[in-house]
Amino acid sequence: MTAASDVLIVDDEPPARERLERLIGEIDGWRVAGTCASGHEAIEQTARLKPGVVLLDIRMPGMSGLETARHLARLDAPPAVIFTTAYDQYAIEAFEARAVGYVLKPVRRERLESALAYASRVSVALLDGCTPLVEPAPRRHVAARVRDELRLIPVKEILYFRAEQKYVTVRHVRGEDVIDEPLKRLEDEFADEFVRIHRSLLVSLQHVDALERHDDGYALRLRAGETLPVSRRQLAELKRRLGIG
Repeated sequence: MTAASDVLIVDDEPPARERLERLIGEIDGWRVAGTCASGHEAIEQTARLKPGVVLLDIRMPGMSGLETARHLARLDAPPAVIFTTAYDQYAIEAFEARAVGYVLKPVRRERLESALAYASRVSVALLDGCTPLVEPAPRRHVAARVRDELRLIPVKEILYFRAEQKYVTVRHVRGEDVIDEPLKRLEDEFADEFVRIHRSLLVSLQHVDALERHDDGYALRLRAGETLPVSRRQLAELKRRLGIG
């Protein structure tokens, strides 16, 4: 059975994981629930182990710690996140990702113990009302909840987002998933890579094949072969983004 005193260690470097594991073993009231080497593993293990705290490295291959923290915050019972990093320039972004602590490497026991003590007192929910000081970088993945797990969809594999009542369907190269995020928020975050072509459709520019004119209006053909309707209201901006005069 897991508890608030359980800690998940996430770092791509084995010596760093071993050091943190040793330090936690020296601090009363805390225990290591597990260790992992990537953001993907962190999301999977957090959903399964439900640790109270995640010690998270920032610079990791594949998915950064900052993006990992943003996905962890969407879990039903999000853990408190403490970043452990050798770099101090990510502090603002770290707290925008709802971190409750930021410990520089090499991690000292006293500093780690203080951060863990603070994490045990602070509810992640209390941070939800924070106003961002800077806009976080766009995610490289979108998370879809599938039963009790989060499925990560690489943004580069997404063909389009389609709004349907309360939810948004993500159409990607491996199929479809449903996410609980407003289309407008996705449009703002991925403005450089996606374009709105309809009130309910946000399309990836890299997957566009051609803009076609039909008797009843325009349609956008994707490289995968699918054709999507284009509204008159969005046509001018779509042509501009596609470089069509």
